[in-house]
Amino acid sequence: MSKFNGNAITWFEVPTTDITRAVGFYETLLGKKLTEFPGEEPCFMFPAGEGSVAGALIHRPHHNPATHGAMVYLNVDGQLDEVLQRAHKIEGTVQLPKTQIPGGYGYYACVMDSEGNHIGLHSR
Repeated sequence: MSKFNGNAITWFEVPTTDITRAVGFYETLLGKKLTEFPGEEPCFMFPAGEGSVAGALIHRPHHNPATHGAMVYLNVDGQLDEVLQRAHKIEGTVQLPKTQIPGGYGYYACVMDSEGNHIGLHSR
């Protein structure tokens, strides 16, 4: 059995044009350190628990940041207000403020990151 059994998503990548700038943006936004992943291509992983869906900032010539297309929602559980306050202080633009999700599924917001990616934030 794979540790990914039952997850619709197993890995995600957020493209960058300036990975150093992007790492600084996300570490400040989330208030957490990203971990450099060894390899030929620059890659910094978002914090994730064992068996969780994980992802990374990547820098590849053929992957470009985008405002349209698939959207990744990062878990900021219990800290959405603080994260949005930090977004106002860095190069992020809040595209959609804290919004309640009907049915008791928590709250979400959307920001534009330093690279031009449209990223979602989710909190219960």
